[in-house]
Amino acid sequence: MSKVFALVDCNNFYASCERIFAPALEGKPVIVLSNNDGCIIARSEEAKLLGIKMGEPVFKIPEIIEKNNVHVFSTNYALYGDISQRVMNALAGLVQDMEIYSIDEAFLDLTGIPQNELIDFGRKIKETIEQWTGIPVSIGIAPTKTLAKIANHIAKTEVCKQGVLFLNGDQKSDQYLRKVSVREIWGVGEKYAQFFQKSKIFTAYELKQADENRIKEHLGVMGQRLVLELRGIVCYSLESNPDTKKEICTSRSFGQPITAYEELEQATMNYVSKVAQKLRKQRSLAKSILIFIMTNKFADGPQYVNYKIIQLPVPTNQTAELIHYAVIALKKLYKKGFAYKKSGIIVSDVVPAKETQTNLWDKVNREKNKQLLEVIDNINSKAGIEQVKFAIQGTEKNWHMRQHHLSPHYTTKWSDILIVDVDKHV
Repeated sequence: MSKVFALVDCNNFYASCERIFAPALEGKPVIVLSNNDGCIIARSEEAKLLGIKMGEPVFKIPEIIEKNNVHVFSTNYALYGDISQRVMNALAGLVQDMEIYSIDEAFLDLTGIPQNELIDFGRKIKETIEQWTGIPVSIGIAPTKTLAKIANHIAKTEVCKQGVLFLNGDQKSDQYLRKVSVREIWGVGEKYAQFFQKSKIFTAYELKQADENRIKEHLGVMGQRLVLELRGIVCYSLESNPDTKKEICTSRSFGQPITAYEELEQATMNYVSKVAQKLRKQRSLAKSILIFIMTNKFADGPQYVNYKIIQLPVPTNQTAELIHYAVIALKKLYKKGFAYKKSGIIVSDVVPAKETQTNLWDKVNREKNKQLLEVIDNINSKAGIEQVKFAIQGTEKNWHMRQHHLSPHYTTKWSDILIVDVDKHV
């Protein structure tokens, strides 16, 4: 039986999340900013039509924002993460197997559904997701994941497709491939694009017709797989259980420069706590940690950037233990007289919790600490993020990133839940 994949992609996801609880924004330009309200990382279709570019610093376009009444939002991680989970849960209830590819994308396995029913099924998925979550999606259906990506792009950009397109490998599909630049193909980076340009391969159709052995000779097996996938030959199967991360990083730019060690310590230990939670969530342990601090390279004044790596005596995901070694590293890194803009932590050599070997001289009561952290994680999952935390993380967060346009945490914070009074008459 031939495989059939679908790629479901949320349209302008961050902007769409903001519109769920502010329906008056429908049809109006919306942009979402990066950390510290710096650059534009999401745009509604209306904002795109105004010529607002992805990654553009917001301070460069104040006139466009004011003249066109562009609605500006700070990144609301809690809201976007929760809405993403709702979308993925809804998709999981509609198909037998799926792969969560990113916060706003998922591959579905539609194998077994008759070809003449695939478009209708795709529309059913689209309508269900929009009805249950309020998020508009586009769906590309095809025999391979690479073709599904292309089909999704076309479904999103061509209004006549109504958000759903099936590329089944026929002549009509080839007509679409002739319109797709080779640079827009999933997996094509700058190196591949340069080679294709030199080889006079400019479209997806031309790559499909290319000599796969020549492509393999110059770009390796990954390049060959691109050709085969465009021909409808499956090279990438659905990953129902993607591998756990081998490295985890948490870092942020501060809302304002930090000079005092105490503030730098509070900020960095908050990042350490987040990394520890991520390790526990994926049931992993880390063998080493890297702490880094840096000043703002674009600002005037003395510059400083440095890092320190510590190999842990025993692989761990316990917050207190990671904080202990992070403090040791940070004290050696910190220097007076500098205005620090950013710090962070990276844990490496991440291994499954069940596959580690204990140390004969390890004196830490890990089982007791594990039970304590399970209680803390459980409280925080029910009562709210960081309701229970370590004292070193502090309570004052002057270093917190700027979020002057932050919308309420409608779905994750009790005080921000939307109140609707059906008895109130205007």
